[in-house]
Formats: sequence, C-alpha cells, structure tokens
Amino acid sequence: MSFFSILLIGFAMSTDAFAAAVGKGAAMQRPRFAEALRVGAIFGVIEAVTPVVGWALGLAAAAYVTAWDHWIAFVLLGVLGAFMLISGLRSDTTDTQHERTRPHGFWNLAATGFATSIDAMAVGVGLAFLEVNILVVAAVIGICTLVMVTTGVMLGRALGVVAGKRAEILGGVILILVGSFILHEHLSGNAAVFGVG
Repeated sequence: MSFFSILLIGFAMSTDAFAAAVGKGAAMQRPRFAEALRVGAIFGVIEAVTPVVGWALGLAAAAYVTAWDHWIAFVLLGVLGAFMLISGLRSDTTDTQHERTRPHGFWNLAATGFATSIDAMAVGVGLAFLEVNILVVAAVIGICTLVMVTTGVMLGRALGVVAGKRAEILGGVILILVGSFILHEHLSGNAAVFGVG
C-alpha cells in the first residue's frame, strides 16, 4: 500500500472525529488553542491505538482467510464508508443538542474519542490481510486526527456542526474509494498472473 493511500485512510479516519470536534467547539465558550490541542491529543492517541488492536485481531485470523483478504478489506472499508456517509447525511439537530449539554472533561472526551475510533479498529482488522506497516498507519491516523480535531474545535463556533457533517461525508467517500482501489489492485494482479487483460 502506498503512502498516499495510507494518508487518505488517515484523513478518512479523522473526519468523524473532526465532526465531533466541530460540535464540541460549537458548544465550548471561546475555546483556547491549548484546550483544542488537548482535545486533539486525546482523540489522536485513541485513534492511533485502535487500528493496532484491530490489526492484531485480524492477524490472528489471517491464516484462515488468506484467499479472501482483499475482499475482506474491500467490504470492511466499503461498509464503514457507507455508515459515515449515512451519518453525515442525516439530520444533525439532535447531535447539536447533545453536544451543547455534554461536559468536556477527560473521560467524556476519551469516551467520545473511543466512539469515533471504532471504525479505525475495523480498518486495522482489514489491514492485517495486506502488506502494510501498521505502526506507520497508526501514526498517520493519530497525527491526522490530532490536526483535524484541534482544527475542528477551533473552528467549531464559526463553522457549526454542518461543516463537520460534510467532512464526515467526504471521509466516507474516501474509505469506499480506497477499498475499491485495494480490490482493483488485487483483481488486476490476478488477471496478470493468469494472462488476462
């Protein structure tokens, strides 16, 4: 997998956290940069750890599903992308009300960060079937999330939750495209092996 693909995954994984951060920024009273950076660091660390956990789980099962590895990655990324699209397209009124009443303490932020990182864990499972350095992927996801969440909190009051939802839609599209590219690469490789095309 190329570094560009890894970067796209990192960006896609951070868009749902960005959407949550925009909501938090909209609910905070004039958040300072240090406060935004703290939120970004909490989200970034959690988002970096979860794909490694998923990768370890996927690696344990890799020996049993080698023939289907690229299809599994394609389906996981596609389904996650579809869920992000649906989440980004649905009405955001309820989410905004929840954000305005939710405190911003460490454990609440950590719980939100974990909730937005479940997809990263599933991506880690899919990556266990591919030749990729999971530590590089995890670091890229963590850094992208740190930057996106910090930015999201700072821009939250100005942009509102709608901008966060649009970012989540874009993240969903990117995941579907990356999954499709992985499958295309695999099928093209098989076609070349069998002298097709």
